[in-house]
Amino acid sequence: MSSISLTGQDGIQIDSRVLADFADGDVASLTVPNDLAAVKSSKNGNLIYAFNETGKQCELSLRVLAGSSDDKYLNSRLQEMKNDFSKFILLVGTFTKRVGDGAGNITNAIYNCTGGIFKRQIEQKTNVEGDTSQSVAVYPILFGNGGRAIQ
Repeated sequence: MSSISLTGQDGIQIDSRVLADFADGDVASLTVPNDLAAVKSSKNGNLIYAFNETGKQCELSLRVLAGSSDDKYLNSRLQEMKNDFSKFILLVGTFTKRVGDGAGNITNAIYNCTGGIFKRQIEQKTNVEGDTSQSVAVYPILFGNGGRAIQ
């Protein structure tokens, strides 16, 4: 028997704020840039394994409407970080991917990320030929620790 996966109405939360002012396309992309573990082969077929702590880091690219209330919130948090990095309260992210099975049952894939900082400043452009991306603010965020749970 085949399996079915229906997705929709995903949720994205930064700190305790539920975000809603999303742009077009991939509004949020959560990636894991580092390997979780490494293995080396050695003489006589011996194997050496090591857990890589940096494998728990997650990078988020978050696309919100420029000038929206979510943009204003995220920008204020970015300014807090720039004004006093030592005093900055790290970001927390929760990303919920809702998956249906076609029979009315829902499974949630929940990504919990902690220790977040803004990785770069927000880029902007001006275009006179109707490029809609000039109305989008893209926030690159790096989380020190992330994990996935299925419920």
